[in-house]
Amino acid sequence: MPVPDSFKAAILPAAGGQHIVSDRSQASLQPGEVGIKVIATAINPVDWKIRKYRVFLTEYPAVLGSDAAGEIVAVAPDVQDFAIGDRVFFQGIIGKYDYSTFQQYVKMPAALVAKTPSNISDDEAGGVSLATVAVMTAFYDGTGHGLAAPWTQDGRKAGAGKAVVILGGSSSVGQYAIQFARLSGYDKIITNASPSHHDYLKGLGAHVVLDRTTTSSPEDFKSAIDGLPLDFVFDAISIKETQTLGVKILQLTDTKNSHVVTVQGKDADAEKLGESQEPKVQVKQVVGMGSSPALRYLTEPLWKHLGGEDGYIAKGEFKPNRPVVVSGGLNGLEDALAKNEKGVSGVKVIIRPNDA
Repeated sequence: MPVPDSFKAAILPAAGGQHIVSDRSQASLQPGEVGIKVIATAINPVDWKIRKYRVFLTEYPAVLGSDAAGEIVAVAPDVQDFAIGDRVFFQGIIGKYDYSTFQQYVKMPAALVAKTPSNISDDEAGGVSLATVAVMTAFYDGTGHGLAAPWTQDGRKAGAGKAVVILGGSSSVGQYAIQFARLSGYDKIITNASPSHHDYLKGLGAHVVLDRTTTSSPEDFKSAIDGLPLDFVFDAISIKETQTLGVKILQLTDTKNSHVVTVQGKDADAEKLGESQEPKVQVKQVVGMGSSPALRYLTEPLWKHLGGEDGYIAKGEFKPNRPVVVSGGLNGLEDALAKNEKGVSGVKVIIRPNDA
């Protein structure tokens, strides 16, 4: 069926408020856009942080959500690569409510949509996009480390002969970072996590997984690197303690002209530590907004190489986070947000907007 004239959405009526399920409609498709029935949408920390800290949004009522999978139900006349019925996944657009995912239907620029391969479920696909774009930005954009992407010439060898440290390997972002590090050809991928996740993270591509509570000192990481040049540190957790740890690892290994790349705000004390002694270490924050014109040179080819029946996921080269579904459809959103804020490890919280 096409996008209906009215459908259900989780509406945030005012800054700091609680979501209420209500009817809304959206504007007609513009050239280059597709309409999508949202089958599964993931909960990410940004979703409850926007509400809790009252950031990003300036107009209310608002719709949040930016990580989803679904089915194409409408196609603009000029769109050639998608057809009604195609399964897809995508990163919605924060602050543009027709393109946000905590609702039953959205629209998206077709160039920012990937086809869901048949070897994964919609629940799995619903948690791929946001964290993947964060890692893509950190690894391949100049605001991060600036590696050649794995789909470019020699991109699969970009990390050859070098080591990379990924702090927080069991997080959603950390799991995708391990896999992109493997796709980029690093000879040594070192991460840390609770022991219950060690075997799984090694299956994703980590060569060494340290116990985050007992063997995650800078000295432990130096020993694990085992003399290889350390390229950079990617901080998937991005709090003060992890940013500081990243700086200390780079300084202890005498890694010059490198940086800790973080997906949240830079910590002032970590920055000061990085500037206080040789070698100097920079803390760099990336913002993974895949719809940004400055990032579309990466996001558009990313979706083509990640999705479809011949992409990384279909070939088994990239595994989605393991989903945990909160029941109740849009009425379960508050429970899902609370579950994510309380903390989850190794899984991605999902709701299904079209479920009762």
